[in-house]
Amino acid sequence: MNSSKSITRGRLITLEGGEGAGKSTLLAGLREHLRAHGVEPVMTREPGGTPVGEAIRAIVLDAAQTHLFAEAELLLMFASRAQLVREVIEPALAAGHWVLCDRFTDASYAYQGGGRGQPVQRIADLEQWAVAGVVPDVTLLLDLPVSDGRARAAGRGEADRIEVEGDSFFERIRETYRARAHADPARFRLLDASDTPLGVLSQAALALAPLFDEVTP
Repeated sequence: MNSSKSITRGRLITLEGGEGAGKSTLLAGLREHLRAHGVEPVMTREPGGTPVGEAIRAIVLDAAQTHLFAEAELLLMFASRAQLVREVIEPALAAGHWVLCDRFTDASYAYQGGGRGQPVQRIADLEQWAVAGVVPDVTLLLDLPVSDGRARAAGRGEADRIEVEGDSFFERIRETYRARAHADPARFRLLDASDTPLGVLSQAALALAPLFDEVTP
């Protein structure tokens, strides 16, 4: 009789939001929060997270790439994502690890869809093909007025290729994110990113609490 215990599949937690929403700060806080609950998370990001993805990230964010078409940007994002899913996320989940990912597929709907005007169906078709059925267990959406987020981001140094876009671009992104959260309340948790860093972390911890109840001891 085989007495070995089956491995419980891990959890995928994604963070989304516009520029300056505080994702990096929240990721660091969540890492310590999960560690305090006995979970050592796998940390990753989009675009990036793998050598291939980081090379793609350098292209997508390079402010000198002024002639990168929206269609090319969309394909590059999904190329990075396809590599990340297969090289990092899916193996980690299968091994029972929790994954904290800075952006995932929702970002393409928001940035390349809402921001760049790429058709939703085109993004959905790429998603079906590229991410191999991987869907976040919880998506934490840090929501912040565009003007506030841009003021925060202005203090981070030289703007990258995305950050140089105008306010209307980021307003469309925010609207798309909020619409997706409204359409999928079972997965999304909307966080008030205008709160203090500790306050945002408290909101996130409350949102993730049910995941711990689902874990088999």
